[in-house]
Amino acid sequence: MPGKIRQYFSDRKDDVQDYTGGGGVGKFILAVVVVYLLVALVLGMIWSSEPDVFSVREHTRAVANEMQREPVAGFATTATMIRVAETLLDKPGGYVSNDIFPPGLWLDNMPNWEYGVLVQLRDLSRAMRKDISRSQSQSAEDPDLTIAEPQFHFDSGSWAIPSTEAEYRRGIQALYSYLDRLSRPDQPNAQFFARADNLANWLADLETRLGSLSRTLGESVGKASVSDAVSNVNPGDPLSEDVMGEEVKTSWTKIDDVFYEARGSAWALLHIFRAIEVDFRKVLNDKNALASAKQIIIELEGAQGEMWSPVILNGSGFGVLANHSLTMAAYLSRASAAISDMRDLLTRG
Repeated sequence: MPGKIRQYFSDRKDDVQDYTGGGGVGKFILAVVVVYLLVALVLGMIWSSEPDVFSVREHTRAVANEMQREPVAGFATTATMIRVAETLLDKPGGYVSNDIFPPGLWLDNMPNWEYGVLVQLRDLSRAMRKDISRSQSQSAEDPDLTIAEPQFHFDSGSWAIPSTEAEYRRGIQALYSYLDRLSRPDQPNAQFFARADNLANWLADLETRLGSLSRTLGESVGKASVSDAVSNVNPGDPLSEDVMGEEVKTSWTKIDDVFYEARGSAWALLHIFRAIEVDFRKVLNDKNALASAKQIIIELEGAQGEMWSPVILNGSGFGVLANHSLTMAAYLSRASAAISDMRDLLTRG
């Protein structure tokens, strides 16, 4: 048996030498390929690390001091959006969702994390353009936000002509322009209306986003289809046995994808809600909704807990192994419930 093993590796060595042409050139090419793969492996591990959480208040103060401006209403939210978008592009490894070469090509978790962050940027930029920067339905849209919002909706996987990074940076520059006009006393055409109705409209969209993520995370252990179960109900016989629908379960190949998308969404939302707590402080106090905002932040902080496992575990609900998807779903479900309470308080007279 040992002789057969040595013969096998000897044959493979001869095959490699024949393929590379043998001699010094072949050995050099082989060495370069091996070194490249090792470097790509190490870089892939580094690039897979999620960015740290930053202090929204400290960042807002730093930006205001750098611009020599007063942090008016909307300053914290806009500065935070810019910082979140820049982190998406400038973190270690940069933006990897559109990479076509290793190690970015090999990465799986980070592109899903980036997509989660991107979805929240898109939703908030749309809310800024549609509601928050306008006093009423007949008001004109802000010229910078009309550029920023579609830029963040550009194809997230475009490698070149144009590249995703270039398009997103155009959106960031438009946000910088909006922030500059917003904080200038001589530019009254840039507005940020920190009203209860504006915030409630965005929260309504966010509630559906988190509901969808929580549902998909919960399906890591399989659940009966609600739509099938309802369609099987016999309305004429209330005592008949319910016929449950077919089990819906997230594919094991998609469990980590959904988890990291939720993780990215929670990371972006944590900073956005901290900024909202600053810019909407008056309306939150007036509507007694500040406690709900703080509860949302607490749940989103919990969703950013340290990951000690190298892989996403998918144990059964009450099994021996952990189920990271259910843990994340619990945090997002509680955050969604707090959002519902907050929206209800904001819409009351």
